[in-house]
Amino acid sequence: MDRGQNLREIREAMDAGRRTLQYLYQAREQLNAASNFGIADMLGFDLIGGIGKHMKLRDARNELEAAKRQVVVFQKELQDVRGVLNFQIDIGGFLTFADFFFDGILADVFVQSKISEAKEQVDRAIWQVEQIVQDLLRMEREAL
Repeated sequence: MDRGQNLREIREAMDAGRRTLQYLYQAREQLNAASNFGIADMLGFDLIGGIGKHMKLRDARNELEAAKRQVVVFQKELQDVRGVLNFQIDIGGFLTFADFFFDGILADVFVQSKISEAKEQVDRAIWQVEQIVQDLLRMEREAL
């Protein structure tokens, strides 16, 4: 691969990585908001906390799905440059059902723990993608 083509591939991968990060950052924001609503739910603000939490979880799930689709694009771009990124993010579909139908402090605590786990997964994914983008920036500088 010639230098110009290599530089083009690196830049395409960086762009895909940055788009992936945008979705992940949005998902993290939504999960943080869901967590805040979850705390309100546990404190007895059932209607506001429960509805708000589930709205934010839905929004986070949508951002995570978009991030997963973008990761596929990022992986394809990285294959042209270096290796494959692989990570999984999942917020179980059972959470909304369990929280609404088994409402109580135990269900609220369970959902809150799952939100925390999802936030940790997103943070790990963000860290991983940021590291790869930094590597790509270094590769771009070396290719110039």
